[in-house]
Amino acid sequence: MSFPQAFVDPSSVAVVGATEDRAKWGYWLATGALAGADRRKVWLVNRRASHVLGQPCRPTVGDLPGTPNLVVVCVPPEHVLPVVRDALAKGCRAFLAITTGLGADEAELAALLRESGARMIGPNSLGLFNAATQLRLAWGTFTPGSLAIVSQSGQLGSEIAGLGARAGLGVSRFYSVGNQLDVGAVEVLESLVTDEHTTTVALYLESFADGARIVAALAALRRAGKHVLVLTTGASEGSRRLARSHTGSMTSALDVVDAACRAAGALRVASPRELVDLARVLDATAPPCGRRVAIISDSGGQGGIAADLAAHRGLHAPVFTDRLQTGLRALLPAAAAVSNPVDLAGAGEADLQVYARVVELVAASGEVDSIVLSGYLGCYGEDSPSLLDAESAVIDRLGSRTDTAHVPLVVHSMSAASHAVTRLREHRVPVFDTVDAALGALGHVTRLGGQPRPTATTVRTETAVPAPGYWAARTFLTALGIAMPEARRVTDAAGFAEACASLRPPLVLKAGWIEHKSEHQAVRTGLGADTAAAAFREMYERLGPGEYVVEEQDTRPGVVEMLIGARRDRDFGPTVAVGHGGVHAELWRDVSLELAPVDRRTAAGMLDRLRSRRLLDGWRGRPAVDLDALIDAIVAVSEAIAGTPGLADIEVNPIRVGPEGALAVDALVVSHAAEAVPETTGANCHRETTEEQEISREHVH
Repeated sequence: MSFPQAFVDPSSVAVVGATEDRAKWGYWLATGALAGADRRKVWLVNRRASHVLGQPCRPTVGDLPGTPNLVVVCVPPEHVLPVVRDALAKGCRAFLAITTGLGADEAELAALLRESGARMIGPNSLGLFNAATQLRLAWGTFTPGSLAIVSQSGQLGSEIAGLGARAGLGVSRFYSVGNQLDVGAVEVLESLVTDEHTTTVALYLESFADGARIVAALAALRRAGKHVLVLTTGASEGSRRLARSHTGSMTSALDVVDAACRAAGALRVASPRELVDLARVLDATAPPCGRRVAIISDSGGQGGIAADLAAHRGLHAPVFTDRLQTGLRALLPAAAAVSNPVDLAGAGEADLQVYARVVELVAASGEVDSIVLSGYLGCYGEDSPSLLDAESAVIDRLGSRTDTAHVPLVVHSMSAASHAVTRLREHRVPVFDTVDAALGALGHVTRLGGQPRPTATTVRTETAVPAPGYWAARTFLTALGIAMPEARRVTDAAGFAEACASLRPPLVLKAGWIEHKSEHQAVRTGLGADTAAAAFREMYERLGPGEYVVEEQDTRPGVVEMLIGARRDRDFGPTVAVGHGGVHAELWRDVSLELAPVDRRTAAGMLDRLRSRRLLDGWRGRPAVDLDALIDAIVAVSEAIAGTPGLADIEVNPIRVGPEGALAVDALVVSHAAEAVPETTGANCHRETTEEQEISREHVH
């Protein structure tokens, strides 16, 4: 269903609950609607007043002389249903519902909308705003600009707009979607793809139902050249608790949101302030081409702090070449530092134009991707009015390069609101009153330059959803091309003895039906001819009949134990993760996650984000492992979870990767049917409770 034009540029608006009381919503909605009266017909509705704000009022929507294109509902909860019924009878089909606290009436309201084919934003909406169409139906005022705000929380969206206004950043559109009884945030996002007045979209959501469609909308915004910033809370934390695998306990809902943002080319931020700071930079300049940053300061201390913060934000302050250092020495006193950070050593006080000269020289060098100018600039004219004109001339010179510069400039000024700071903003130079905010915004911007991730081709495996148990998991993974140790399936002592005779020791014995093997002493390793029989007898007597698996133990030298997991998130769908594995996997919690499926390039990028990445390249003289084999396994597992709808969870832990390939030595595969009732085959097997399913498994080998 397409997004109604009535929520973008209605031909007429009726405000139900209009009032002259400035303390009430009806006042702000009425004054906002009337501000666009030269573009559309505006009607005011109030049961008790004949006139509001000098305009005639009607007691009901049914009494209006025409049919409103959009009806704004701001009445007590008990009156919402009668107002909507009256408007539907009048022929109205678009509603903005401000009222909250409808309770059980929401279900009846939703049914009314469905039956009539009407659409509604809200209830519990803070309103909407469109600068381009003079549509202001919300509390307060908005500064026009290029930032679109789509928020599940109206007040938080309003905070973002207010922070932006105070920083010189305006709003193109504002939508508070409220309870999303009908129109959801995703429809609003889709409508913004073609909005020529929006360059950056700020999205706040507390839940991500229909997550795949949201990702598609964010990706479409990015392909249209718009930046997307996402703010959220814990989101779908419940989906993590439902996971039975190690991976499920090691990843959070925010990890999944971050993966969705990467897939869409969007970026998650942590707070409204961080969002606005980043949007300010994006409003003024294109993202840098890389992470190389030049730090220029008129204080050695401030330059050093800036360098530390830059490193913390993932930026790199490279040492300048001899050629560039020589050029800087020609501009600065002998005491100046010129290697990066650059310390002007008082040169700015002698000649304010040195700020611009140094910035221009560094920007033209080709040695950095962005510049941070930190310190006293912005304070000269404020503290010494006689310097105001000279400082303004420097600001104008710095500002003149912004439209053509390929190296963005971000300024940290010790002044928050001087004439010079205002002038910097007029020139669209991002300026901050703290250096951590400046470096924080720049660090985020460098992560936002990419387009949506190309969609990987899903390989639908011919392997059916496996039955419960380790042997079935082995069969499933082997069909995906993932190597596993030679093994035999046994059910009694005679079969076990026969299996031992055909396999190479040392051996591993597992009770194949138990997921959490180590917790229940359902695995024994390092078995030889003199210990195998006794180990099987003890385990059989304790756990009872069932399907046991005996395997050859992997004893290859130089291996690194990794983990590959995949699960189906309830909001975003299939995901895949890779991390440092083995029995200490949860201790290190070193995991990288993406939406599935992934291609080889994305899988390699997942490995690059791991803290344990250097182990794979060889550590302290150990050989490098076969990365191609590990990447192949990641891709195969990701394609399996994406291409087999009946699967809920896959985990390979550990997969032991060495110089000569990768070998999976334990695995768990869970179908949707198996999620509800844990497999408990075996006479004395411990039945796992729901609580225990939420605890990560201990893994073998």
